[in-house]
Amino acid sequence: MSFHIYNSLTRRREPLEPADGRTVRFYTCGPTVHDFAHIGNFRCYLFEDLLRRHLKYSGFGVRQVMNLTDVDDKTIRKSRAAGVPLRDYTRTFADAFFADLDELRIERAEVYPAATEHVPEMIALIRTLLDKGFAYRTEDGSVYFRLEQFADYGKLAHLDRAGLKAGARVAQDEYDKDNVGDFALWKAWDEADGDVVWDAPWGRGRPGWHIECSAMAMKYLGESFDLHCGGVDNLFPHHEDEIAQSEAATGRPFARYWMHCAHLVVDGKKMSKSLGNFFTLRDLRARGYRGREIRYALISVHYRQGLNFTLEALDAARAALGRLDEFHARLAERAGAAAPAAAAPDWVETTGREFRAALDDDLNISGALGAVFSLAHRGNKALDEGALDAAGAAAVCARWRTWDAVCGFLQPEPAAAPETDPELAEIMARRQDARRRRDWAEADRIRDELAARGWVVQDTPQGPKLKKK
Repeated sequence: MSFHIYNSLTRRREPLEPADGRTVRFYTCGPTVHDFAHIGNFRCYLFEDLLRRHLKYSGFGVRQVMNLTDVDDKTIRKSRAAGVPLRDYTRTFADAFFADLDELRIERAEVYPAATEHVPEMIALIRTLLDKGFAYRTEDGSVYFRLEQFADYGKLAHLDRAGLKAGARVAQDEYDKDNVGDFALWKAWDEADGDVVWDAPWGRGRPGWHIECSAMAMKYLGESFDLHCGGVDNLFPHHEDEIAQSEAATGRPFARYWMHCAHLVVDGKKMSKSLGNFFTLRDLRARGYRGREIRYALISVHYRQGLNFTLEALDAARAALGRLDEFHARLAERAGAAAPAAAAPDWVETTGREFRAALDDDLNISGALGAVFSLAHRGNKALDEGALDAAGAAAVCARWRTWDAVCGFLQPEPAAAPETDPELAEIMARRQDARRRRDWAEADRIRDELAARGWVVQDTPQGPKLKKK
């Protein structure tokens, strides 16, 4: 079977075939580093990580580019409100983003271009659009894309062009279909921008959000590449505008395939700080959940299906991973130091075909997880019956590692030494402080937090000790 995906551009299921037959070159919209990324963002990044891993599992090479938006309306507004230079403000959240990637076991892309480091490329692209008549200057020194000149505008979002109003403009980075208009490629400087400004032939200012991705994608992937991914909320206007400005400049298809991840809600409601259902990775870690559990919960629903995130789902993820870890431990104990058998048992090959076929079907993660749990069920049965020798168990362990290269959550967390783990040490210090203050309720709460992480606190005459459950 070949790997089939749902192409948002054609609204059809199609085989994904890289232009050169070997390497899939794809662009994924990365974070706007104005705050900590939230679980809705990571739901999308995890879908793209599963895609990347399955492409490699299928024998393709990958070249992934993920941008860092470090200049736009939000980053400027928030950095000025904080009284911090833009570069310093965004670096904090960019560093946090990469730490979160590691916590969630998300593989690193080949390139992470930052918008502020590619303004010359953006200026060159805008100059091309001006020269070709697809853009125009305004009296204040801004530059806008002329929608009426690009006949294919709306092909990704399937817009009705009859509703487009010639000459209407939209200056903000984000807008909806009711406000379609010529969009800003370059924004003339005003006082709200402070010292965030670059010189261009048409005047001082800064790039619009949409031109950033086009310039960076084409620099690292070429004028035309295989695949573009992102959240469905970026389909319009961001991705539509990327297509328009890129194809107007080059006369070539921008990306041949488009994949979009559906929305995430929390407890059936749109995530909002005012509702108290807004979660970053740090918020969930403070509640005792680990990155592996969060990864499982966010990745286990098909990327084109809306995901209703709940804390109960994280508890279910923890329980499911516990069952898989128990099976893995039994396998490893049976395998010992044996070399894998030349041929795995038939049921391993059967589940292997099911696993591959499911993911080849537009990343059908539910089917792939079905194969994973089927393997665990059959493997436990074989171990119970004494039908799996050491070499056979080693062969199943090898298959497990192969599948984990795709899933990213099958291998257990490495056992941490509590005395050398700075996070555990910090939690224990907080518990000791609570005990000194005779805040027994807080001490008990921290004990429960440690228990949720898999540790038992033993209070001894020599001080508290941690023991793995």
